[in-house]
Amino acid sequence: MEEDNRLRMEEDTGCMNCGKCLDSKEKNERHNYCTECILDLNFESKDLNREDIDKNLQRILDFFISDVSAAFKKDPAALSLLEVLTSYPGIKAVLLYRISHFFYRIGMPFIPRYISEIARQLTGIEIHPGAEIGSDFFIDHGGGLVIGETSVIGNNVTLYQGVVLGGVAIDPVKRHPTLGNNIVVGTGAKLLGPITIGDNVRIGANSVVVNDIPPNSVVVGVPGKIVSRNGKKIQKIDLSHGDLPDPISIALSELNSRMEYLESKLLDPEDKKEIDIEILYGEYGSGI
Repeated sequence: MEEDNRLRMEEDTGCMNCGKCLDSKEKNERHNYCTECILDLNFESKDLNREDIDKNLQRILDFFISDVSAAFKKDPAALSLLEVLTSYPGIKAVLLYRISHFFYRIGMPFIPRYISEIARQLTGIEIHPGAEIGSDFFIDHGGGLVIGETSVIGNNVTLYQGVVLGGVAIDPVKRHPTLGNNIVVGTGAKLLGPITIGDNVRIGANSVVVNDIPPNSVVVGVPGKIVSRNGKKIQKIDLSHGDLPDPISIALSELNSRMEYLESKLLDPEDKKEIDIEILYGEYGSGI
């Protein structure tokens, strides 16, 4: 019985290519292949599902069309296909991600991460090949942008430079954000942990989001605060990540109005003082 258990354990922790039992370090690092196979890049393809491979290759072609089309829809500076393919770091990073994700899906070690490293060196954008990204995805400029391994991104999502979809745990679990459809994330925003961002959400520049966000919301601030839009959905193409209300100015304005009301009740008319502070908090959050 003990011998059977030992053999079963070796099978469960053996190299997926040669069957050799992995050493303790390889097991701790959750490798599926032994060091020799990784260094030799010697892998058998007989167990791969050819139909699944064909579907994934077709997905790359479909996403290529939607990703490039998104650049023309969302960036008025896009003038030609040649310009977009050669001069847009976001497009190059996403196309390389699509390829690395294909190799990641079929279980190829090393190659997916190496492709993502090449993309980072070329574009300054780091997308883990394990992330799941939908169609009509667009990264505008993109320097310093990071998308973690377990991130899930829906359709028609736009990210600006410096955005981070980061994790807050070291365990191999779902530890990165999940984004719905029709979302705009402004410059420098940080979304941390396995949070869920609903559909039709706009996140302001430099916001730090650590909690779930319901659909049809606008988020600003550190930490991110939800500012209601009265259920009004964001348009299909909405890049106004600077057109956001200022919750601090709104709160100060409400306090100021309340103080004026209390003074009108408590003070004599001749004791009232002129107020020379103007608080502008309108639709665009002008501030004080």
